[in-house]
Amino acid sequence: MDERARRIPDVDRVLSAEETQAYLHAPVSDAERENVLALVRWFRRRYPSPADRLAYVRRAYARWRRTQPPRTP
Repeated sequence: MDERARRIPDVDRVLSAEETQAYLHAPVSDAERENVLALVRWFRRRYPSPADRLAYVRRAYARWRRTQPPRTP
């Protein structure tokens, strides 16, 4: 069984309060921090101005809304 298949049951597992707190209070590793900063650098190169970034967010939100089921009152 591959790694992904072994992890699938973990996706639906309910965490205890202690597990949740441990996850939330764990320090961010240097590798994770660098990965986030690399993504920010990519995004800022791809969308250099605030107007470009806002246009992207508006397109992404519209795309997301099209995938959602209709709201019922």
